[in-house]
Amino acid sequence: MPVLLFLIDTSASMNQRSHLGTSYLDIAKGAVETFLKLRSRDPASRGDRYMLVSFEEAPAGIKAGWKESHATFMTELRNLQAVGLTSIGQSLRTAFDLLNLNRLVSGIDNYGQGRNPFFLEPAIIVAITDGSKLTSSSGVQDELHLPLTTPLPGSELTKEPFRWDQRLFSLVLRIPGHTSPDPEPIGGVPLDPSPITPMCEVTGGRSYSVFSQRMLNQCLESLVQKIQSGVVINFEKTGPDPPPTEGKGEMKYGPQSWHSCHKMIYVRPNPKTGVPVGHWPIPESFWPDQNSPTLPPRAAHPQVKFSCVDSEPMVVDKVPFDKYELEPSPLTQYILERKSPHSCWQVFVCNSAKYGELGQPFGYLKASTALNCVNLFVMPYNYPVVLPLLDDLITVHKFKPPAKWRQSFENYLKTVPPYYITAKIEADRVCASVGKKAALEGGIKLRCRSSALSLAHRKDFTQLLHSIMGDGPALPMEANTKEFAGFQLAALNKALKPQGLRNPYDIPRSHLLDQLSRMRRNLLHASICILKGQDQDQLHSVPIAQMGNYQDFLKHCPSPLREADPDQPKRLHTFGNPFKLDKKAMMVDEADEFVTGTQGKGKRPGESSSPAGGGAPKRRRCMSPLLRLGRAYTPPKTPPRTPDNDDTELGNHINNHLESNRNSDKEPSPAPESELIEQSDLLQLDEVENQENRVQENGQSSDSEFSLGSEGEEEAPCRYPSPCQLKKIRNQESQELNSELRVLITKEIRKPGRRYEKIFYLLKQIQGSLETRLIFLQSIIKEAAR
Repeated sequence: MPVLLFLIDTSASMNQRSHLGTSYLDIAKGAVETFLKLRSRDPASRGDRYMLVSFEEAPAGIKAGWKESHATFMTELRNLQAVGLTSIGQSLRTAFDLLNLNRLVSGIDNYGQGRNPFFLEPAIIVAITDGSKLTSSSGVQDELHLPLTTPLPGSELTKEPFRWDQRLFSLVLRIPGHTSPDPEPIGGVPLDPSPITPMCEVTGGRSYSVFSQRMLNQCLESLVQKIQSGVVINFEKTGPDPPPTEGKGEMKYGPQSWHSCHKMIYVRPNPKTGVPVGHWPIPESFWPDQNSPTLPPRAAHPQVKFSCVDSEPMVVDKVPFDKYELEPSPLTQYILERKSPHSCWQVFVCNSAKYGELGQPFGYLKASTALNCVNLFVMPYNYPVVLPLLDDLITVHKFKPPAKWRQSFENYLKTVPPYYITAKIEADRVCASVGKKAALEGGIKLRCRSSALSLAHRKDFTQLLHSIMGDGPALPMEANTKEFAGFQLAALNKALKPQGLRNPYDIPRSHLLDQLSRMRRNLLHASICILKGQDQDQLHSVPIAQMGNYQDFLKHCPSPLREADPDQPKRLHTFGNPFKLDKKAMMVDEADEFVTGTQGKGKRPGESSSPAGGGAPKRRRCMSPLLRLGRAYTPPKTPPRTPDNDDTELGNHINNHLESNRNSDKEPSPAPESELIEQSDLLQLDEVENQENRVQENGQSSDSEFSLGSEGEEEAPCRYPSPCQLKKIRNQESQELNSELRVLITKEIRKPGRRYEKIFYLLKQIQGSLETRLIFLQSIIKEAAR
């Protein structure tokens, strides 16, 4: 469950206005709302927890913490005001203490027992500030300093105020007050030179220097992609560099970028349970002394050394191991460029062993077989020794170890930190105790606390009553009526079930009819488990302030089923506008330079990636589509007109087209024009629509309308058709084509707008004699006028 904490600068300098006409504080509020909308596209966002901290002094600066709902978060965000100082150091310390509040209760830090990557609570702090000078009650500061003292117990066990699964990202607003005449640079968003940038890099995050609204949207898109489940580790090279591989140049001397990397390893949750599962810890950087009263403080990010000596990957059946993917970095790029998927580099933690500074290997780095990522394999401590022993135990000795094997295993256990063994023993003990736990006795029988008289018969009953109400001094523990040790309700009849229904005598007389209807509805719908204590109208009567609270609604929804085909892209939820196309945002992080390929995020199944298919979507309010894919509608630049002369203008266009066709046609006219118009008047609109329906339903026109010759006439089969048959076939084909053209032209006429090119193109395809075409055109003119 990721925790997203927004740290908003509420200093007075956030009241400055940009060239957009809004203040920096308004831009910050809009950025938070945009971030939430972008995040809500991911189905995994239903488990997110949002917090809000301002630059005010604690505890007033904590606007929304662990217990506040999403509605409270949004209300406090809208009510923020810029009236204070730029005390970012104190506010950052407050944010870290707020995140670390539950870690002591959950015990995920596991001090002195190794670092378990699968025990994590990923958190991202998004700080939005203007990058002004750091001010406090003592004056102006040039560097960012976090207070060292904190009231949080257990904070002395970690040197830094943050943890390895907490990262800080800052959006520094640099939007000018006047529009710049220079064009906006295209490319990645640069780092900001403000004092918060070093703090972001230490935690594994980064800062963004924002100069425009477009750049701000790009940063928000990038931040949404940073929400990953993982922990940050420092990887450092030890020993000499590896020899150059074939096809590479000479070995480079001196420090390289891949020698030291401060990157994250992804901890993927189990697809069945949704919770990360692991087996082995990353060892501590000290050998635990059981006689020492305190533990030495640890660094927030473990220092993992890797040796560039090629080793053989080791995996034994029935012995578990943990596998974590590394975030793209210069180290992963260097390992992938070596193209050695069958060799690995061992990893160590200094001072983890009892003797020796480097310690024993606890895993290795290895490129995947497809050479698309680098994985960290976490194995048992000193795995090159224990894995062959376990392999012999399974395959050779068949789980019946001889004395020699036992001696070898005892010698191995002496080199292993003791928390590898005690953690397993404690876990087995807890699991065994849970399995043998006796079931509680159920019922509602009252067991008296003692044989004393009732409290109402006591002489000091008045004093007891005042003590309970808080009006008098508290009584001793033995006389405190709030303490009921072993208080339990039980029933003599085990089949008796407690009833959660209301007493009918408690219902007011004016509500009896309404309650009776509810009881009747619950009785008739007895199959429903939950009884309805409200009317349907009351269930849907939600205050306006809570109507958009979609996050709380998501948390109460059951988890969706997994996709049948995991290769298909995830479906977006239908809250809001499900037909909105996801615009591709530019990648703005330096780490993304190591990612190869194009990421098609937000693309729906069957959607084309070509630019030709990115037109405007169809409008849902009318039956016919307003636009087609690949062609955007642009209104014509004509003077204002009344809506009644659209059809008249289309009729004039068709008349002109008809006149030109009549003059250019070389066939003799079989009848005067007046007779043709009278014949066209006989073609009523109902017949046209009926024919359209037949064509749309069956895909072809009825042959009975345009039948030629007698019904019972049968032609003798011959090898070549006669001229009469050829004429009949041509007439039938032309009639079918004209019927289809009539449907298409009618659809184009009914569309709004002034695009007549397709109508004239379809009119040119009319088949038949001049008389047939004239009748066809007159019917089309009538339809346009209608």
